[in-house]
Amino acid sequence: MSRNFLLVDPEEKPEVLRALASEVRVAILKLLHVVGPLNVNDIADKLTQPQSTISSNIQVLVDAGLVRTETHKAKKGNQKICHSLFDEVMVMFKDDIRPLRSNSIEVEMPLGLYTSCDVTAPCGLCSAEGIIGLLDVPDTFLDPDRMKAGLMWFTRGYVEYQFPNNARLAQRSIQSLEVAVELSSEVPGTSADWPSDITIAINGQDVATWTSPGDFGDQRGVFTPSWWKLKGSQYGKLKSFRVTPAGTYVDGMKVSPVSVKDLDLDKHHSIRLRIGVKADARHPGGINIFGRGFGNYDQDIILRLETDN
Repeated sequence: MSRNFLLVDPEEKPEVLRALASEVRVAILKLLHVVGPLNVNDIADKLTQPQSTISSNIQVLVDAGLVRTETHKAKKGNQKICHSLFDEVMVMFKDDIRPLRSNSIEVEMPLGLYTSCDVTAPCGLCSAEGIIGLLDVPDTFLDPDRMKAGLMWFTRGYVEYQFPNNARLAQRSIQSLEVAVELSSEVPGTSADWPSDITIAINGQDVATWTSPGDFGDQRGVFTPSWWKLKGSQYGKLKSFRVTPAGTYVDGMKVSPVSVKDLDLDKHHSIRLRIGVKADARHPGGINIFGRGFGNYDQDIILRLETDN
């Protein structure tokens, strides 16, 4: 089943965000998404809201481009049929706002620019143009064309990246460290129920393990190229791994007592980031790592450092 996405830059379409900032309007969109097209009276009945309330909120959604309406003849006059136009709405910030945050240092590492690796098959690499090297041959991960990679997958093992410690160069003390990367499990074909324990390590120390629920292929990734087969991995979850003075958090939830102090970042010229699936993982379900040109987020691996000034 095909699905429709809407990518929104808040500065270009603030009316979309305003339209979503209402419990009633969100309930209308969910209802239309689950049930399908409905007339205004049916929506009012199912949501137990006055017809006038539904009509005014439908107009806001229409003006924002989230709903379209059609007028059909009914037994008594006409009725307005409402259709939801999108299955998902994604907010994306196109402009670089880093200059506004002087205490933040950010580096985006190309997916294929790892400095070491040790992976097991099934495995592979591909760029936006096509497959890199040979599939299911671990030595392909040493192919120079890996620098073009936008998607990689392997069963167990790791890839490791070496980021510059720009905070140390600027003589700043690091208050927190965050890694943002799009990940999923890896299974031949796809499976929404295929858990995998994906571990993140910083400078040789494990800081967090996130269990991916599956390998997602129910719909094409927003940025996944059209040549990539639909039965292959399409997108992942954009995960935030953040190490703070109080411990390590995944998407804001504390998962580990490892603190930024434990990493001794001020003593290192570089920051080594390792992403992988351990040999003794409870759920060794493989890994997909998505970069630019694949998945739902057009980004590579981002490292953010929050400093004291």
